Amino acid sequence: MLNPIKHQTILSFDFGLKHIGVAVGQTLTLSARALRSVPAKQGEPDWQQVDRLIETWQPHALVVGIPTKMDGQPLYITKPAKVFSEQLTQRYTLPVHHADERLTTVEARRQTFQQGGYRALRQTDIDSLAAKLILEGWLQDF
Repeated sequence: MLNPIKHQTILSFDFGLKHIGVAVGQTLTLSARALRSVPAKQGEPDWQQVDRLIETWQPHALVVGIPTKMDGQPLYITKPAKVFSEQLTQRYTLPVHHADERLTTVEARRQTFQQGGYRALRQTDIDSLAAKLILEGWLQDF
């Protein structure tokens, strides 16, 4: 279990079949920031890039957004996201928590468009912004 009084670093992932968004946050201020996406091929991430993120940030735990329909039923991508979560657990022996990611990508696109219009949508890493929103939500519930 995480200690909310002690400063602990958390990495969060917005799983996708082509890109996996990444964000980092910490428990002391309950804040997060988007990092960058890791490329994936059919849901299999570039593990060397994930290794570097783990090595760089030395997280105490990981959070994976689990996609579901609005009614909580699974989507086609729910199972691959859970497989990714299991792979993280086995590979890094860190606690891996699941978070509800419903509408985070929609919100990430809305925020990006509001700040810079269509041009910003093309230039912004929506997946990592979604990972930031996932982590912020998880930290608030933490």
